[in-house]
Amino acid sequence: MLYDIIVIGGGPAGLTAALYSKRANKSVLVIEKATFGGQITFSPKVENIPGFLELSGNEFAEKLVDQVLNQEADTEFCEALAVRDEGEEKVVVTDEGEFRGKAVIIATGAKHRLLGLEGEESLVGNGLSFCAVCDGAFYEGKTVAVIGGGNSALQEALLLSDLVKKLYVIQNLDFFTGEGKLTEQLLAKKNVEVMLGTVVDGYIGDGELTGLKLKTVKDGSIKTLDVDGAFLAVGLIPQNEPFKNVIALDERGYADADESCKTATKGVFVAGDCRKKRIRQVTTAAADGAVAALAACDYIEKR
Repeated sequence: MLYDIIVIGGGPAGLTAALYSKRANKSVLVIEKATFGGQITFSPKVENIPGFLELSGNEFAEKLVDQVLNQEADTEFCEALAVRDEGEEKVVVTDEGEFRGKAVIIATGAKHRLLGLEGEESLVGNGLSFCAVCDGAFYEGKTVAVIGGGNSALQEALLLSDLVKKLYVIQNLDFFTGEGKLTEQLLAKKNVEVMLGTVVDGYIGDGELTGLKLKTVKDGSIKTLDVDGAFLAVGLIPQNEPFKNVIALDERGYADADESCKTATKGVFVAGDCRKKRIRQVTTAAADGAVAALAACDYIEKR
């Protein structure tokens, strides 16, 4: 079967792209390798999505999926390994075979970088978070740690410092790598304690994070720190490598595309967190999905 549009990725960007494409009477296939919803499914409670007072990330993902299925989009659970440009047709190569479409929207997102410690993945959403905007309100008046020292970590820490009773900022280097202005603002906070030259060596808690095992880089000494939650801010890993033959990547691996969501390859579009952008939130991902879908529809109709 030749689809009008193949969407790679079942997060907010990809599902919104599928929804808009179906509403434009296009045949659509959504390819997802893991779980529909993307990174937002790690959030037990979300309060910044327009139209909802609050809901869990999983609930939001389910509503998006229901919308797309109600529009009768096709779905496949498999991993996209490559996109081959054959001019009028694009071929998406997966571990379950090949699929053909007139246009492709790449919405593979970006994975939060983990520390690789034992039991880490099971604690995500159970005391271990990535987004202060999404989850910070859960820790109002509590003790929290931010792990990381770049701009993202400092921004997360500044936001949390206005909510929590005590905030620890843990950085493996002896200095912050983020902007000096952000560092100054953070150090001026009375409830913030900075721990430089320190790495997280392990997590404490059975099913729920209750503390961190810390190691001093200089002498290897170990100590524990009781916390109610921790925010990881050690970088993102965009999932674009398999598609670098059809989309240009910047130095960090993000799709080098502007707000039009168009790429240098005609008929190939990008949307969401995999795209080079300043703000990565569920609303900006959904916006990208709509833009990419309408651009893909326009491309097909003008062929």
